[in-house]
Amino acid sequence: MVVASKASLSLLPLRSSSGISFSCRPSSTSISWGRSCTPMASLSVASAPAISEIFSRLKEKNKVAFIPFITAGDPDLSTTSKALKVLDSSGSDLIELGIPYSDPLADGPVIQAAATRALAKGTNFDGVISMLSEVVPELSCPIALFTYYNPILKRGIDKFMSIIKDVGVRGLVVPDVPLEETENLRKEAVRHKIELVLLTTPTTPTERMKGIVQASRGFVYLVSSVGVTGARTSVSSRVQSLLQEIKEATTKPVAVGFGISKPEHVKQVAGWGADGVIVGSAIVKLLGEAKSPEEGLKELESFTRSLKAALP
Repeated sequence: MVVASKASLSLLPLRSSSGISFSCRPSSTSISWGRSCTPMASLSVASAPAISEIFSRLKEKNKVAFIPFITAGDPDLSTTSKALKVLDSSGSDLIELGIPYSDPLADGPVIQAAATRALAKGTNFDGVISMLSEVVPELSCPIALFTYYNPILKRGIDKFMSIIKDVGVRGLVVPDVPLEETENLRKEAVRHKIELVLLTTPTTPTERMKGIVQASRGFVYLVSSVGVTGARTSVSSRVQSLLQEIKEATTKPVAVGFGISKPEHVKQVAGWGADGVIVGSAIVKLLGEAKSPEEGLKELESFTRSLKAALP
């Protein structure tokens, strides 16, 4: 999820010419896991609920989903593993985990910096998968991966989906794939029981928005502002009308992200009718600027609980 220039959002669902979140079993596909990976054949993972199921349960209780985002490998994968457990135990309903990428066009300076630090520490996709194979069995809430398209293409769509399914990932967010180019992604995601979440923005035309929400699975990701991810002082009042427009087009849950960084933001967006609230940069910044990983995890727990408490 984080700041490049506004022009960089041409890769989001704004493009008109080409359009625009665990059980461990041995995969039939041969991959290189790296030295730190434990063979998964002997592992047994209790599968977390599907993302759509989480939203259905919350709706029955008139509750709003809290969805934190963190960058894998910042400050290191060991801390990421612990952070996932902290987020889970602090009331998260779904966790969005970003795969660090060298050219994160949808992300602002905070998450860009986190990705740069993670890559400098040697974090890579295989390392993240190895970490997830160990931590996912200990989580009660589902994991959705946030990744750019290049790492998927590098491995092949089918192989990528198989890998993330085998470690228990339940959802996938790919911000730089236009709607018209998601057909293969959507087909393979369905086949592997991965819910592919699509994004719509304040500048997405109404008809295009309808196509996006129809194709999205798990929930609809509403980008709250024009530009990239990053904490902002306030949430645009335009979000309220956007939520109404989307809810007229679909019964699927809608989660709002980009720019939400305070308990009062969370409360406001929930009051406007959002089914879920996504907080990224504020959490990533907290972990990235902590004096030590241990201090960061303590602050993470406190901050997460304050955000969760602001939701109905």
